[in-house]
Amino acid sequence: MEFRIFTEPQQGAAYSDLLKVARATEDAGYDGFFRSDHYLRMGSADGLPGPTDAWTTLAGLAVQTSRVRLGTLMTAATFRLPGPLAITVAQVDQMSDGRVEFGIGSGWFEAEHTAYGIPFPALGDRFDMYTEQLEVITGLWTTPLKEKFSYTGKHYQVTDSPALPKPAQRPRPPVIIGGRGAKRTPALAARFADEFNVAFAEPSLAVEQFERVDAACRAIGRDPAGMTRSIAQAVCVGWDDAQVARRAAAIGREVDELKRNGLAGTPAEVVDRLGQWREQTGVGRIYLQILDLHDLDHLELIAAEVAPQL
Repeated sequence: MEFRIFTEPQQGAAYSDLLKVARATEDAGYDGFFRSDHYLRMGSADGLPGPTDAWTTLAGLAVQTSRVRLGTLMTAATFRLPGPLAITVAQVDQMSDGRVEFGIGSGWFEAEHTAYGIPFPALGDRFDMYTEQLEVITGLWTTPLKEKFSYTGKHYQVTDSPALPKPAQRPRPPVIIGGRGAKRTPALAARFADEFNVAFAEPSLAVEQFERVDAACRAIGRDPAGMTRSIAQAVCVGWDDAQVARRAAAIGREVDELKRNGLAGTPAEVVDRLGQWREQTGVGRIYLQILDLHDLDHLELIAAEVAPQL
């Protein structure tokens, strides 16, 4: 099982905080450092000093780390035009020597759109935009050198693009798609995704969604075995019950709730829980949602006592 660190900077983090966590992630041996793509805090967090842009952050980390994979869960299709986004991600992939993974979703948090003047269409239109963005972005990346790319959709039109720059990874960076939609999401994943992620769900729900994705792959003649299965879960690990309780309190959560809805407890308890996840779902990668970005000892404990057993 591969372990990646997943952060939520909109809850309150400066770039310097994210850099410390990313370097700790790399030093501890994790596979990747990922972040959300949000512009507004959620819940009771103060959100200070304010949001950081996902791809600006990843560009900085691309040159200030050397090994970990870097990416988003998930870039919002509503935030950016597909042509400039393809350029940005390709450039960050070059800057990182080919370590970028591109998670993209339709966008869902209406309040952050109204807070920063970003249009927020109805769900059906957002999903259409999301689909067209995948068409355009992957099309630009995979168009052969010296050839041009054109696309005509309802929301986006591209005419005779030189389709540059190319990402360092060829034919393109891995694409991550996730969500719980029963029809359109699995079909989109089957067409475009290298990895399908189910976030903050119970194993039974994850199994249902992975099976839908597998069926969508088979429907278009794709081998489902080529799709990486991943989950994202909040994590709170401590040497003993007292340390677990302190870490849960620091992020405003209850231990019992975290044990039901995430990964919480001693290393042995979390190893057991993850073993159940692997047995029930076949998941091969986990994104550990870290909400206290100042507790770097937490990352070291998980890397030393949980990851080696899985």
